[in-house]
Amino acid sequence: MKIQFLRRFINFPTSIVFIGLVFFSCKSINPSVNSGSTPPPPAIAGVNMPLTIPKETLSKLLNGQTPQVLLQEKGLDMGSGITGDLQLKRNGKITWSALDSQRIQLTVPINVMGEIGLKPKGLGSLFQSKLPLNENFSPVFVINPVINANWGIESESFELLDLGGNLTVEVLGMQVDLTGILSKELRKWGGENLAGGKELASLKTVTDLAWAQVGKPFSIEWIGGKTAFSIQPQQIKLREFFDGNENYNLWLGMEGKVNSHPANAAPSRAFPLPGLSPNENPENEFEMLIPLTVTYATLDELLKENLEGKEFRVDKKTTMTPSRIKTQAFGDLLAINLDFTAKQNNGKKLNGTLFIVGKPEYDATSQNLIFEDVNFRMESGNFGAQAGVGLKKRKIIRRVERKAIFPIGDVLEESFGSITNRLGLSTPIVDLKVANLTIEPSGFYPMAKELVIHMKASGKVDAVWK
Repeated sequence: MKIQFLRRFINFPTSIVFIGLVFFSCKSINPSVNSGSTPPPPAIAGVNMPLTIPKETLSKLLNGQTPQVLLQEKGLDMGSGITGDLQLKRNGKITWSALDSQRIQLTVPINVMGEIGLKPKGLGSLFQSKLPLNENFSPVFVINPVINANWGIESESFELLDLGGNLTVEVLGMQVDLTGILSKELRKWGGENLAGGKELASLKTVTDLAWAQVGKPFSIEWIGGKTAFSIQPQQIKLREFFDGNENYNLWLGMEGKVNSHPANAAPSRAFPLPGLSPNENPENEFEMLIPLTVTYATLDELLKENLEGKEFRVDKKTTMTPSRIKTQAFGDLLAINLDFTAKQNNGKKLNGTLFIVGKPEYDATSQNLIFEDVNFRMESGNFGAQAGVGLKKRKIIRRVERKAIFPIGDVLEESFGSITNRLGLSTPIVDLKVANLTIEPSGFYPMAKELVIHMKASGKVDAVWK
């Protein structure tokens, strides 16, 4: 992103401001008294996404990450002198329905295969043949899915609600009911896979992929070169629930600190994500403050290119030439100090210094950079000029505030494309992008060695599920 509105700041309109101030002064400013600057607020990044995962997408996750073979047992003691081998294998698509905001009911079609026979003693030593098993069932489970700190979807507890059929076989003319054995084995599988923190599916790959892209340090083309930035997350917040349409809702939020770095010293990868905490914010919002800086030495050079040594007409009788331009902080205001030589048509000259202070602000309606709280002081050898300023102070300040307007909307417009691309991402299950993105200055903070400018990017997050 290339942001260069400060170059506009020192274009032709700036000279008008200086020209309009030359022959007026105010004794209320003492350049030697500086109360010190207020530090800028922390540069933060915050996003809150009320994501609604469609039922179809969650079904894909469950079916895609649940193994085909659920259970396999050999030499299983089935009681009544019967032993056998069992394999429980998925036999179709897992379906589910939401019972309430936290619990879902899973139906898992399975195929029970294997063989059974008598144990090798007594009659079992006479009858060595085994009977094959090949039966289909649709057991129903009730689980309570939650997302853990490692971004896995796990179940805190489970209940086998219905076996979905009976398993009865005939051995040597006897009907043997193996339903209890099958129920026991399914509960065993459920205890190992649907309870105690076992993962049903994982969002970690998607989360890591998304954060590696969004959280990776980025650079911005700025006055004097590039500046790099990184987001250091301090809090990740989450709330999850099922709605009346059986969609899985995630209120996902992040708050972090925006760090600035020299372009050649930025971190090579994204910061690690912290643990999860509860989220009660249902709003869709994105906001990031980018702390850009420009040194006063750089500001001085830019102003000199446009103003120093150049003659400007003040009125029909007078011209002015500024020199020795210096910028600095004056408390929370930006100050410009310069020498000037004013010439009149009758040959008279006036030499002096001009000390101008003002508070830079951004008017979002007009997309203009403006000055508020303008004040100034002039020192010269002409007592008449000094006295005249005191009588016209209010008029001069109104004139300065009216003329010190600098259009920067078109420059900001050039920055939207790269920021938008930087914040969009594509994952295997969802595409995310920031919509209705706006970028504008939100604060100007003159510090001891540089002017800090907070650029605020804000918008909403759009999600397209796959």
